[in-house]
Formats: sequence, structure tokens, C-alpha cells
Amino acid sequence: MAQQYIFQMQGLTKAYPGGKKVFENIWLSFYSDAKIGVVGVNGSGKSTLLKIIAGLDTEFNGEAKAADGVKMGYLEQEPQLDEQLNVWGNVISWCEEKKIFDRYNEVANKLGEDYSDELMEEMTALQEKIDAGDLWDIDSRIEMAMDALRCPPNDWPVDKLSGGEKRRIALARLLLSKPDMLLLDEPTNHLDAESVAWLQHHLEAFPGCVILVTHDRYFLDQVTKWTLELDRGKGIPYEGNYSGWLEQKTKRVVQEQSESEARQRAMTRELEWVRSGAKARQAKSKARLAAYDEMVRERSPARAPSRHRRPD
Repeated sequence: MAQQYIFQMQGLTKAYPGGKKVFENIWLSFYSDAKIGVVGVNGSGKSTLLKIIAGLDTEFNGEAKAADGVKMGYLEQEPQLDEQLNVWGNVISWCEEKKIFDRYNEVANKLGEDYSDELMEEMTALQEKIDAGDLWDIDSRIEMAMDALRCPPNDWPVDKLSGGEKRRIALARLLLSKPDMLLLDEPTNHLDAESVAWLQHHLEAFPGCVILVTHDRYFLDQVTKWTLELDRGKGIPYEGNYSGWLEQKTKRVVQEQSESEARQRAMTRELEWVRSGAKARQAKSKARLAAYDEMVRERSPARAPSRHRRPD
């Protein structure tokens, strides 16, 4: 069976206020288990791309859509928490498995006080879900994730926490929600080495799609199997991790530089010929002047074509 795409972009084009294009006519498809690192210079649109995929930025042309039924999970750089809940309440707020387990206990208590066939049927259905997901120790799993990410104590209010503490809580909340796609914007910020190692192993074992933006190049190298380069509005995919992409990019830059130098030498020779005087300018010169014009256009694609006054 062919592998399915979990998300597709078709002709994605986006401009910032003022008209500067950040993406231009991008066509990309992501596999359901892909681990992708997004790279590019500052301002190339890495965080903007994650917001578009997450559905938070809809100001673009073209299409960007997930497959039907895909559950999306997004860690932004400054995540929001529910200040009405404490640390524990925020961490479990997106965890469907915890909700199933808590509902099972609630129904079991009700049955002890007031038996009914409806409650018994609900408890049986809940027990089947717990057995299927092996959720009897869900509280311990949550505690392990919180400990690994160095979350603050469970009963602390969240309104006075630091930005780093809030990010760790938000990351735990996101991972426990078990989405199909994980969109992570600088997930290792404010994590110590042990927490980063735990997160690395968690993402390596994660069965869904991960799209990752981070300045932690070692982390990127270990987690990702694909690299998406954002360069001057284009999205260029490469099959391989960050080191593999960097090696390929270095070769490409050297090749482009070599070609540019060769083109420059050819342009210099042509310019000397153009300036050489009237004697050389016979019928054959027009083709040569046209070739020079073409080289100028190739070297400066963003500029309007130069206008040369050609002699008779």
C-alpha cells in the first residue's frame, strides 16, 4: 500500500505587509511519519510556515491543508496556558487518555452508590479503551513526562511562572495529547541537557509526522530524516538530516560560485570586445552583443534587462 500524505501545500504564496514575498508558489507534500527539519536564514519564514500548517495563519494564496481527520499539535515560541488551572491541570488538559481514565473512575464511583445498566455499559466501554491503550498507569506516565521536562510542582499556579517554565508545561501538555503532526518551534529552549536527551528519544520513537524549527543543530541532526530549506521564497526538500543537507548545500554553493566566476570571466571578455572600437563591429557583432545581454540578465534575474544602444 502506497504511503499516504498527511499534509499538502499547493501553490502556497504569502507576502508580508508591504508586499515582500516570504513564500512563492511552494508545492510540498509530507508523509505521515516524516521527521523534517526546517532551515533557512533569519526572516526566511520558518515560524510563519509552522503557523500556516497549524492553521493559525490563513493570510496566503494557494492551498495548505491536512488530510481528513489529522490531529495537529503546535508548540509556539510563547505558548499560552490556562491561568484558571494549576500546573497539573494544564498538563493534562489536552490528554484524552487521562480523560478516559478519570471518567472510568467517576463512573465506577457512581455505580457503587447508584447502580444502573447505562452506567455499567459506559464503564465496560471505558474499560475496553483503557485495556486497549494500556492506560491503567496513565498518571505515572504523565508524572514521568513532567519530571523529564523539569516541570514545576503540580499544585503551583501558572500565572507567576517564568517563560521557560511555561514552555516546559506547554511541551508536556502537547506531547501527552498525542497528535498526528507535531509542529515544534524551538522546542529545546529552556531545557537542560537531560530534558533535551529525553525529548530527542521521544521524537525519534514518535509514530507521526514531526516538523521542527530549532537552532540546536545536534538535536536537529539526531531527530530529522528530511530537511526543508527555505531560500528566497522557495521550499527546497532534501532527503537527509542536517549534516547531509549542509554537505550538499556546501557543494552546491561551491558549484554555483564556480559557475558564477566562469560567467563573470566570459562577461568581462565580452565587455572588452564591446568596447574594442568600431572596426570590429560588423554584421556578426549583433549576435555577440545579444549573447552579452543574455549573460547580464542571467547574472541579475531580479533586475530589468539592460538597454544597450546598438550601433548601426
